[in-house]
Amino acid sequence: MEILIFAPHWGSKELAPAVFIERVLAAGFDGVEMALPADAALREEWRARLADAGLGLIAQQWETAFQPRFEAHRAALAALLENACAARPLLVNSHTGKDYFTPAQNRELIALAARIGSEHGVPIVHEIHRGRFSGHPMLLLPYLESDAALELTADLSHWCCACESLLEDQPETLAPTLPRVRHIHARVGHAQGPQVIDFRAPEAQEALAAHLAWWDTIVALRLAAGAPRLCMTPEFGPAPYTQSLPHSGAPLSDAWEQNVAMLELLRRRYGRAVA
Repeated sequence: MEILIFAPHWGSKELAPAVFIERVLAAGFDGVEMALPADAALREEWRARLADAGLGLIAQQWETAFQPRFEAHRAALAALLENACAARPLLVNSHTGKDYFTPAQNRELIALAARIGSEHGVPIVHEIHRGRFSGHPMLLLPYLESDAALELTADLSHWCCACESLLEDQPETLAPTLPRVRHIHARVGHAQGPQVIDFRAPEAQEALAAHLAWWDTIVALRLAAGAPRLCMTPEFGPAPYTQSLPHSGAPLSDAWEQNVAMLELLRRRYGRAVA
């Protein structure tokens, strides 16, 4: 099974496309995960630039976070997913629904995503993320029970934060969740937040070990399922995910440097393929 590791565009949006792509290539990533422009010409420019550089594309849809009312959220989700699929990415990672929408409303959004993905032949997976339908294990599990086709992006740092733990007290919630994972956001969270300052620091080792164990399990599950590939995106983000000093706002770590260091850790651990 091929292991593909993607660079997040999040945190580097101020860079010109050519500069960002050169940075991605120099670091050794296999592709880019990004939210695509709504303008078709700009979307095609990004697609072509990445293809010419030999980089894969994971499209991301997160902008529905700004649509708090259901009808507007549904309309935005449809438009954003159509736009993402039009770029023919390997997959689309979607921030879907809200934790305060009704189960029927969230199921309608999940079904909408499934229809759009099927029409385009592009897998659409739903990110575990605070504030979404998947924001807490007890919110997600009923959807897994009722929808055998529901697939996920594992960003388990959000559950650490939501549950104020490293989930050591609830293996029964991870057991049905991890087999549904098709994409990993390789960021390390802790019991009080979604991002440690530096995952290499001694005080972060317990949290790192927990995340690595989850990722190892997902790799093993996908390998056993005969999956041809598994995608991962180191996703340490800028402020406010990157913590900063009071008053000055000086960052306590460099998100891009953390992402490159995580790329190197994942390569050491999994190589370019597992068998």
